[in-house]
Amino acid sequence: MLNLAQYRAIVRASAYYDLIVTAAFATPWSFALAHTQLSRLNQWLGGTALPEFTPFHLLFACLMGSVVLVWSLLRLLHPQSHHGRYDGSARLLFSTWMLWTLQATGAPLLWLFIVPELAWGVAQWLPYQRDTQQTGAVLMPLAPAGRGT
Repeated sequence: MLNLAQYRAIVRASAYYDLIVTAAFATPWSFALAHTQLSRLNQWLGGTALPEFTPFHLLFACLMGSVVLVWSLLRLLHPQSHHGRYDGSARLLFSTWMLWTLQATGAPLLWLFIVPELAWGVAQWLPYQRDTQQTGAVLMPLAPAGRGT
């Protein structure tokens, strides 16, 4: 079982990962460059070129990138345990949709996103214990304060 400091380090590390991976998704200009590189990488891995994005596709890519950047900054500045649990849940949802897209397209590039998403999702759902010198209590995932379950 992890202690709280170790768990918070995982939350912070996952936030750094997100900053690195999604920064290029935050603006239409940076995404245009990233899209070209991702398309080339997918081809190098044996897939086809990625489809061109229309302004509507670009809108959703940039919305996702912007939200993930803000969420990453929050976790970097405040790596609280409940942020890790929520992030772990989001990563498992993201992985589900990436696996669905992999099944629909066969794009090998998706594996480069699926594996880390699943790993970070699982890592942020690992059990951890509060510093026993402070309270002696074991934290329960998403349990409201003051309630023991």
